[in-house]
Amino acid sequence: MPQRQQQPRSNVTAQSASLRLVVGLGNPGAEYTKTRHNAGFWFCERLAQELGTAFAKEGRFKGWTAQARESGMALLMPATFMNDSGTAVRALAQFYRIEPAEMLVVHDELDLPPGQMRLKFGGGLGGHNGLKSITSHLGTQDYWRLRIGIGHPGDRNEVVNYVLKNPRKEEQAEIDAALDRALLAWPDMARGDMEAATRRINTKPAVPRKEAS
Repeated sequence: MPQRQQQPRSNVTAQSASLRLVVGLGNPGAEYTKTRHNAGFWFCERLAQELGTAFAKEGRFKGWTAQARESGMALLMPATFMNDSGTAVRALAQFYRIEPAEMLVVHDELDLPPGQMRLKFGGGLGGHNGLKSITSHLGTQDYWRLRIGIGHPGDRNEVVNYVLKNPRKEEQAEIDAALDRALLAWPDMARGDMEAATRRINTKPAVPRKEAS
């Protein structure tokens, strides 16, 4: 895990901070592994593989953690279920004195179609229970978010059922492609160039041109 800071730091902003913690949101358990709500887990698992590290369950942080040794970056997948994600995030952040502005939270996003993503700092919670919990435990909304589009069922009454189901085959392909593009932006994020990462991630993928018949 990252080296524990001896003195707490204050006034860390998005402009002055480098990422020290990546949090992927999802629900634990085999029955949730492939559901839309676990898009944050999917990204963290791919990132860990890219960085040559592996997750291990850590009880004191109420989740699975991994470390990128060269950069000192910590990865966290809470095992607390989505609605209580903030418990795990706060436990790790307090222990290592990681400021909210040094965190990236990766989560599923209903308001974006599969294949699209948005990287942004702060902002609203969009009704996402994982973000609500993290914000409540940290006392601020000022942390980075990577929103992975999963689409919307079209009926707000179907949202819970929708996010807890697997994506359709074509949707999964779009989400997988988006996760691959996000990993291409990881070097920018790792060195703290969030402006470059934002440009790369927030650009809509080109629509394949149909050949004339």
